[in-house]
Amino acid sequence: MEITKNLDGTTLNMTLSGRLDASNAQTLTDELNKSLDGVNDLIFDFTNLKYIASAGLRALLMAQKRMNKQGSMKICHVNDTVMEVLEMTGFADLMKIEN
Repeated sequence: MEITKNLDGTTLNMTLSGRLDASNAQTLTDELNKSLDGVNDLIFDFTNLKYIASAGLRALLMAQKRMNKQGSMKICHVNDTVMEVLEMTGFADLMKIEN
């Protein structure tokens, strides 16, 4: 998985590419932990995210819980495979998703 970050004022855009699974979910969690101070809006771009596993969902849930306290979070450009996982797990109901 590759993570690209772009901070514009208090908005953090994170683009994820590849597969988000147990082998790299901690990398995303670590990036979020060091990047979210002072952020009011977190936007994930999943245009190039091909797969998400439960460890990746856990990282997203952590981010959502933190952003509920300090602002907002949304996920954009989700492909059908990843969307199916988000819907089956109920995450689609917990998070703002835009395509």
